[in-house]
Amino acid sequence: MRAVDTNILVRLIARDDERQAAAAERYIRDGAWASSLAVAETVWVLKTYYRRSAEQLIRALEILLQHRHLVLQDSEAVAAALALFRSKPSLGFSDCLILELARRAGHLPLGTFDRALGKVDGAQRLSA
Repeated sequence: MRAVDTNILVRLIARDDERQAAAAERYIRDGAWASSLAVAETVWVLKTYYRRSAEQLIRALEILLQHRHLVLQDSEAVAAALALFRSKPSLGFSDCLILELARRAGHLPLGTFDRALGKVDGAQRLSA
């Protein structure tokens, strides 16, 4: 199966360049795999560059998870991270995904200096 980079996922969501969006659709139409890192980067690009709100980021993640031509690496962890992000958008999706990947791998607690993340089940806030 083919794999996709962040910019392909961004084009599928942002659709700000119709030629590139069409090329991305053609590339994935027979199926494509996206790493969890590419998914996290996509959310970062949409938030930072495109100034998408948490609600819009949630919708973008839903689109990626439900896309009929995409297979996401560890989609269960991505879905769990989306659920956590939906309930606590101030955490940021990347932090949610890092926690859920650690949980799925059986490597908890997740050490962090982040106050908000440190309050989430499975995370442990460290003090300096």
